[in-house]
Order: sequence, then C-alpha cells, then structure tokens
Amino acid sequence: MSDIETLARRVEQLEAVEAIKRVKYKYLFNCDQKKPEQVRECFADGKVDIDFGRIGRFDSADALVAVYTEMACHEHIVEMHHAQNPQIELLGGGRARGLWGLYYHMIDTQQQTATQLGGYYEDEYVYVEGAWKIRATRFVVTSSQVLDVSEALVKCVFAGAAPPA
Repeated sequence: MSDIETLARRVEQLEAVEAIKRVKYKYLFNCDQKKPEQVRECFADGKVDIDFGRIGRFDSADALVAVYTEMACHEHIVEMHHAQNPQIELLGGGRARGLWGLYYHMIDTQQQTATQLGGYYEDEYVYVEGAWKIRATRFVVTSSQVLDVSEALVKCVFAGAAPPA
C-alpha cells in the first residue's frame, strides 16, 4: 500500500470515528432538549438491542422513544447528559463499537429531587445509507445519588452504586 493510500485510509478511519462521536452527541443533546424525533434519528431502523436497566429493554428505537417521551419530555424534568472518554473501535464492514463514560444529572421540579448518575455506555454502530447509527446500546450505572431539594437544607435520600427499587 502506498503512502497516499495509507494516508487516505487513516483519514477515512478518523472521519468514521468523528461521525460516530457526532451521532452519540446528537442523541445525548436531543435527549436533554426533549426532541424525540431527533433522538429516534440516531438509531438504526429495524431490530435494535437497547438495555437501559431499570428504564427497560427495547428491541426497537420506536419503543425506546415512546418510553423516553412518556418519562422525560416534561417541563418539570430538567436533564443533562455529559458523555466523556469515548473509546471507538472500527470493526470493518460498516460496523463499530464504542465505550463511553456518562455523567447524568436530573432535576425533577415536581418531586423536588435531584438525581446524579455515573456510568458507562457500551454501544454498537452500523453504517447505513451513508450515516453511522446506533444498533445496540447498554447503560451500566456505577454510581448514583438522589437528593431531596424540597427544603432549605438538601437531604441525601440515597448515595451508592445502585439506588433502591
């Protein structure tokens, strides 16, 4: 392989990694902005594998988006998904996988609680019709904290690896 071919291949790989990062960032940003249609665009059509633990397990992006809309698309739910430390591996054949750290913060102004989660995503991506899409995703909670913010003094309701049911 010539130097030019090697360079072209490396650029193509860098562009693929950046496109995968953009689809994940688009997903997280649109979750925070309460835009279910844009959240749905981040996923492949057809059968997917989504495992969000207590939130649920889904075999279609439409099923996930329906639950997301019901649970999170309200003015009293204020969220921030902050992804970090992406580790993207291109597998060839229009497939890739990724591992992402996540810091999540949610304020529920009705319940007067603030929830903080730490964890990571394990993702699989596919390249379809000129774009990278999420085909599988799993979120693993590694830390959580729930605060009662209803009074002048904040009260810690729970802090640890997994909140009680």
